[in-house]
Amino acid sequence: MGCVHGKCCCGEHSSSDDGSKDYRETGFIRGHMKNILAQRSLKRATVPSHNFILEYTFLTQRGYYPDSPDKENQDSFCISTQLQGDPSVHFFGVYDGHGQFGSQCSNFVKDRLVEKLVNDPALLEDPVQAYNSAFLATNLELRSSSEIDDSMSGTTAITVLVIGDTLFVANVGDSRAVMAVKDGNRVVAEDLSSDQTPFRKDEYERVKLCGARVLSVDQVEGLKDPDIQNWGDEESRGGDPPRLWVPNGMYPGTAFTRSIGDSLAETIGVTATPEVKTFRLTPDHLFFVVASDGIFEFLTSQTVIDMAASYMDPRDACAAIAEKSYKLWLDLENRTDDITIIIVQIKGLSNSGTFGVGSDEINDGAVMSSRTGTPEIPAAHESDVHPSVRTSLSGQPAASVMSPAIEVHSPACPKPID
Repeated sequence: MGCVHGKCCCGEHSSSDDGSKDYRETGFIRGHMKNILAQRSLKRATVPSHNFILEYTFLTQRGYYPDSPDKENQDSFCISTQLQGDPSVHFFGVYDGHGQFGSQCSNFVKDRLVEKLVNDPALLEDPVQAYNSAFLATNLELRSSSEIDDSMSGTTAITVLVIGDTLFVANVGDSRAVMAVKDGNRVVAEDLSSDQTPFRKDEYERVKLCGARVLSVDQVEGLKDPDIQNWGDEESRGGDPPRLWVPNGMYPGTAFTRSIGDSLAETIGVTATPEVKTFRLTPDHLFFVVASDGIFEFLTSQTVIDMAASYMDPRDACAAIAEKSYKLWLDLENRTDDITIIIVQIKGLSNSGTFGVGSDEINDGAVMSSRTGTPEIPAAHESDVHPSVRTSLSGQPAASVMSPAIEVHSPACPKPID
């Protein structure tokens, strides 16, 4: 696991053959899209137990906030290959921090969650239980940290654990994982996770039983009738979604029902217990996307899959999806959220290449099982950037900053092939 057990993971970057780093930070030509961290070369992780390859890339983009132009990227992500020294076990996770200490929370969870999975001797025997234990233990460890105040801060977590030909997807919050599946000549998006928000009836009822008031901002401020508990659906929610509030206060106002951290919100039902779903891969599964809600706020799962499938190079797909999301944020809200996306191609199980099939050309792998733990009721160089990013970037000099992303490997196993 390399330095996953130490703080140095936050700054570990892999290098290309010429010694240059794979990640670069550059400036967007419009002056808004800054601080892109993109992978220059594709990475590979083999799954020898089932004779296929995962080829992956990523991009993370700091948001644009007119009132806080220097606000740091609160997203982070972790790609960890060959967990416990097993060449057929790999991990992909995206964490979207929120609140005053959101960046610290997401980086803390980025490091600790995979560490706890690696150190769990039951990981391969019972991955679902290992996931539940890791999420809850990480939440407790964050709570007890003397360096991070998680009372009104926390992070979502969307993670995909690959064990042979099976995916275990664990989620808290509203980040998302989506699979591209082949259905005849079409590409079909299959959600691997379900956003945990008050739009979901089951989550709404659960937090109400825990004492939460569920109201939009307009409702809590008296501009709309608070007795109307119908906000439409998540796809058409507009800019005022239902949020969670304590019975006699104007806080915390979370628009999600599960997270790691957010200790005050835990008193009204927000829980770190993940929903864990299990999927068996088939030749019809072509690639999957793991991304923060900076991507999915204005783009549907199908749109993201269509865009990704239309590019020969997944690095170009990451850039195009991030840029499209960024522009939609600016058009609709005059700001942007932080944006993080990982694309993982599945090579060797399908008869044709994953990318470049076109939006009309790429089934539907059935969910094997879905288990949720019972929650406790609480209390650059321009030449180093891939082509589609290059076309959207100015010639501003690259900055050098600490990345929120980590990529770690088992010291007992070789790093993936560039």
